[in-house]
Amino acid sequence: MSVIQVKVPNVAESITEVRIANWLVKNGDFVKIDASLCEIETDKATQELYAEAAGVVSLIAKEGDDVQVGAIICSIDTAAAAPAAQPVSAAPSAPAQASAPAQASAPATPLAASILADRGIAANQVRGTGENGKITKADVLAAQPAAATQATAPAAASQQRTATPEKMSKLRLTIAKRLVAVKNETAMLTTFNEVDMKPIMDLRSKYKERFEKKHEIGLGFMSFFIKAACMALQEFKAINAYIDGDQIIYHNYCDVSVAVSTPKGLMVPVIRNAEQLTLSGIEKEIKHLATKARDGKLSIDDMQGGTFSVTNGGVFGSMLSTPILNPPQSAILGMHNIVERAVVQNGEIVIRPIMYLALSYDHRIIDGKESVSFLVKIKEYLEDPTRMLLVV
Repeated sequence: MSVIQVKVPNVAESITEVRIANWLVKNGDFVKIDASLCEIETDKATQELYAEAAGVVSLIAKEGDDVQVGAIICSIDTAAAAPAAQPVSAAPSAPAQASAPAQASAPATPLAASILADRGIAANQVRGTGENGKITKADVLAAQPAAATQATAPAAASQQRTATPEKMSKLRLTIAKRLVAVKNETAMLTTFNEVDMKPIMDLRSKYKERFEKKHEIGLGFMSFFIKAACMALQEFKAINAYIDGDQIIYHNYCDVSVAVSTPKGLMVPVIRNAEQLTLSGIEKEIKHLATKARDGKLSIDDMQGGTFSVTNGGVFGSMLSTPILNPPQSAILGMHNIVERAVVQNGEIVIRPIMYLALSYDHRIIDGKESVSFLVKIKEYLEDPTRMLLVV
């Protein structure tokens, strides 16, 4: 008998343990080479594990188990023969109708379920190709976009009071630990300012059609903020640095982490060398990372190594907040919603679209003067965006 032991791979240097999120096969199933065996969850991402050879699977680890890197989670008997192919009916219409109820109740993997929920697609609108009709990530990504627009029957509201325990995901556990550590291990302060968004809004209105036609990407607000932050970071080096033991690590590049909300929690992918990108380059990278986050395809490398963070609570309606640092970084810029407010300009009260900005920073490395001056510099760039364009 030739048996292959399937072990937990080394997904990243900092990760020593993973969780078996979901088995995509059952004990005794015959699998083909490169078939999806299970989904493993780390504190940063979820990924599938594939069969190295064809054969019969014997499961060792259970769903929900936390296992060490290198541990054996199942084995594959490559000497076992493949099962005989099932006969296919000649009439296509009847089987399709008969299988509809079963397909509607076919389960989805956790990763596939999160993508279904994010896209607003019902499970019975996607054909599952996994074992026993299970819907996989690949099935969801291949589904027709029209499925997202089809209405689904609302579930009946339950009148019963329940309290259901649910094991925290590796990602949520890590977020919890990191947030507590930030509060306990840094001297975090937040400074605020406001920015008149009318100059940027006017610029976008004037050039957005030409911009999109030339670069094949829309022109949003985030690219202006990231560009302004990168330019300001070149002047205030400590804000783009972090503490490592008794040393301060400075960077001559800007790897900007952008907070993205996903069904599994907050992800913070990194735009590498953002200081070298044009507005169109930033927009394309944001779209690329946001799509990967939405589809559950972000890798660990996508989220490691940022030097500064930007988060936009304004998309959810936040007026003002104090964003928490993303360790080991020393600062994070918080954007908020744009609201028309009465302001005084040249001795007159005028209505302007105003956004409040927040900069949280580690006071151990960044002085108050630096933090305030940095935020003022960003305000100056945003209220006179042609200054950024002239430098590019």
